[in-house]
Amino acid sequence: MSINAEVKKNNNENAISLVRRFTKRVQSSGVIPRVRSIRYNQRKPSHYKAKKSALVVLGKRKEYAILEKLGKLPEKKQRGRPRAS
Repeated sequence: MSINAEVKKNNNENAISLVRRFTKRVQSSGVIPRVRSIRYNQRKPSHYKAKKSALVVLGKRKEYAILEKLGKLPEKKQRGRPRAS
């Protein structure tokens, strides 16, 4: 459902009053609240994509576990402020 707010300039109307009239028309049409409500909505990933990403995560976990057992993991970087000794 698409609602377009359209106004046409009258003969003796200046630009400021035209913009003011347009703003009122947009507010009364309810376009802005509808657009803001759907602004950050995202579709759910398809079953195939969710399954594929889960398999990627499982593969990375398995690889990490193997590297951990072999002792080939890089040392973890220290987070936060360094301590004074």
